[in-house]
Amino acid sequence: MLKIAITGNIASGKSEVERILANKFPVYDTDKIAHDILGNVDRKKLGEQVFKNPEVKKKLEEYIHPKVKLEVLKIFDKNYDVVFVSVPLLFETDFYKLFDKILFIACDDNIRLERLMKRNNFTKEEALLRINAQLPQDEKIKKSDFVIYNNSTVEDLEKSVLEFIRSVSGF
Repeated sequence: MLKIAITGNIASGKSEVERILANKFPVYDTDKIAHDILGNVDRKKLGEQVFKNPEVKKKLEEYIHPKVKLEVLKIFDKNYDVVFVSVPLLFETDFYKLFDKILFIACDDNIRLERLMKRNNFTKEEALLRINAQLPQDEKIKKSDFVIYNNSTVEDLEKSVLEFIRSVSGF
């Protein structure tokens, strides 16, 4: 089984890449797994607390990360030839050790800021809190096996993802 992580900083286009890949491969999202584990919580309120208080963030991560990791390992027990798992905090956690290859979705910071403000109805300050909570993209790109740049249209992103699929032998 080839285990490929999809990662990228917030509002980079990971979900769109997942959607495109899901037409040909099994694709899982650790954010969705974490939400299922947490159950019916007010994510907006939780996000406000987590990004304003490092201690709350640390406690949440200590609780949720081991549970999510167990679920990812269960995915790897399935009999797939290739599986993709989206892990937004791949490098901020030790999850990167679970994968054979890493696909990074990169996007200019100003575009991500605009997308995040529009998508989540955040103020610039709220969006920057979330953007700045992650490691810089440049560091992550250096640690990734593949990079897709998502600074243009959905159509261009789809072309790039299809090129990626063709470029990786065995697909």
